[in-house]
Amino acid sequence: MAETKQVKPLQVDLSDQVALVTGASQGIGRAIAETLAANGATVCVLARNQEKLASVVETITSAGGKADAMPCDVSQPEAVEKVVEAIVEKHGRLDILVNNAGVTRDTLLPRMSNDEWDEVLSTNLRAPFLFMRAASRPMMQQRYGRIVNISSVSGMIGNPGQANYSASKAGLIGLTQTVAKELAGRKVTVNAVAPGFISSDMTDALGPALLDVVKKRVPAKRLGLATEIAEAVAFLASPSAGYITAQTLVVDGGLIG
Repeated sequence: MAETKQVKPLQVDLSDQVALVTGASQGIGRAIAETLAANGATVCVLARNQEKLASVVETITSAGGKADAMPCDVSQPEAVEKVVEAIVEKHGRLDILVNNAGVTRDTLLPRMSNDEWDEVLSTNLRAPFLFMRAASRPMMQQRYGRIVNISSVSGMIGNPGQANYSASKAGLIGLTQTVAKELAGRKVTVNAVAPGFISSDMTDALGPALLDVVKKRVPAKRLGLATEIAEAVAFLASPSAGYITAQTLVVDGGLIG
């Protein structure tokens, strides 16, 4: 059997750029923050768990990168406005916004409560709207910006038991396309990345038997890695992606074809 080659991490130039990543304390969000920092960006990381955020900052700074932990309730418009203002005041600019924060409250539609619907839509769709609205102002003023929204293949094909989650992620794709058209004239791009099944604590909890079923559904015959999502984000967040906007990049090993 041929040896598996070590893949070199994607390299883009994000020097002197300031990035904001929501839901950055673990999983895909953490991988995105670390990847942007490794490529030269100063990364402001947001999440509810301050202890985990501190760990992210420590990892980034220990590797020679720059990072700040920013406390914020992403569901509160005033808090979102204040954190974006604080970033611009401290660093002088905001170049990259990654809306990654998300939650699931899975259950079949007949049993889904109003609160389960509202909580998922608030975090997964309303919060990205709030952050894009706040971040668009400094980005338009500086005539440069990159916004990347983390959607999901569930928002493209649906998934039983996830009416709230699928609706929020489908809405995020529509929001991405609309805001992209509004901001394109100011050299601000807006794109989405739609992951498929990605190796994480959530997928590990499925157990070996169910994971085998999942892998058989994926043409690539494996789960994706958080770093693979992070590198897709890094490319879309880079100066090289200036003519790509209003797009959804599916990273799913061929799952939805």
